[in-house]
Amino acid sequence: MPSNQRRGYAYKSSRTPYSRPPRAPRASKPKHGQYIDPVRFIKIANPVKAEDYTPKHKFADFNVDTRLMNSIKFKGYETPTPIQDQTIELGLEGKDVIGIANTGTGKTAAFLVPILHRLMTDRSAKALIVAPTRELAQQIEMERRTLSKGAGAYGALLIGGSSYGPQLADLRRNPNIVVGTPGRIKDHIEQRSLDLGRFNIVVLDEVDRMLDMGFVNDVKTLLSKLAPQRQSFYFSATMDNRVSGLIAGFSPDAVTVSVRQGDTSDNVHQDVVPYTDKANKLEALHTLLIDPVVTKTIVFESTQRGVERLERDLRGRGFDVAAMHGGKTQGARKRALDAFKKGDVTIMIATDVAARGIDVADISHVVNYGMPQTYEDYTHRIGRAGRAGKIGYALTFVEQG
Repeated sequence: MPSNQRRGYAYKSSRTPYSRPPRAPRASKPKHGQYIDPVRFIKIANPVKAEDYTPKHKFADFNVDTRLMNSIKFKGYETPTPIQDQTIELGLEGKDVIGIANTGTGKTAAFLVPILHRLMTDRSAKALIVAPTRELAQQIEMERRTLSKGAGAYGALLIGGSSYGPQLADLRRNPNIVVGTPGRIKDHIEQRSLDLGRFNIVVLDEVDRMLDMGFVNDVKTLLSKLAPQRQSFYFSATMDNRVSGLIAGFSPDAVTVSVRQGDTSDNVHQDVVPYTDKANKLEALHTLLIDPVVTKTIVFESTQRGVERLERDLRGRGFDVAAMHGGKTQGARKRALDAFKKGDVTIMIATDVAARGIDVADISHVVNYGMPQTYEDYTHRIGRAGRAGKIGYALTFVEQG
């Protein structure tokens, strides 16, 4: 059935969404990963009311290079977000900064503005920006290109899934700013195509996610190879003992700015979809996806093979879908993400690579078709919905035991 055909659908249409009290469904234990009590997948959204915030600055108030200010004006930036308002000035003063903020609050510009200003005014400055996923690194590099247009700043993007040739060519041009993921940056260091000894500015973006993904040793290695005298920026949605311990070892005098308000999941209605067998499960997903309230959806599968199989099944039923997983080339992943962002397709099927890599503001639903390995993975997945102050929905398929 084509995806633009809509029909009656029992999932939530006949009653007020999430009006029933939570109940604990019975579920069989997963073959791999952590057992998660299905009752934890049921929660009524309880958005935290954003506190009124009056910024101290306008972007025009920041004393930055004229070329950078022209790019800021071209982007239409006038009033900074709270994280931008409080960290840009500290960054311009040369201080180490820890920024704690929810995803989607404008943190990229919060560190790029002071960094680009310094690169434009100090020819000895070199910056390294480390992100946990290829997609996030690409987003940062795109923003960097826009803000530094016409300023002579030259960069390199070092991410996995892409050919080494162009990256090596970019590095030979001695870039003053490098954006990349920990694994690929480490590869270039080991191949001696990248020497971090002269890099005196560093950004670790989404530190908590990097540690969740097992990059702690890689991150420590990268930090140890930078210039001893450097300015550091650390951005994280959470500040637990792992994150604070890592930062304290390298930047004991960093200034902390926290503008975090509640958990991302507070904005997400969470519920379960029971199923008994594979055929019943696919039918339930079909019924869900044709409901008019489901406007833009990520469907998570546990494995690459599962993504490929579900992509074929949904295409066979007339749905136009995009797919992302770690086995696809970077070009294929970028095309899929671009199509999803632009709305050319409204259904993305993905492994957890997308839980930590997609920044799309208008996702209405997250569907856990494949059970997450851990509850932490679950929270990262559902955080793709309920962004920018909107209410989102997360539905987890639970097999009845």
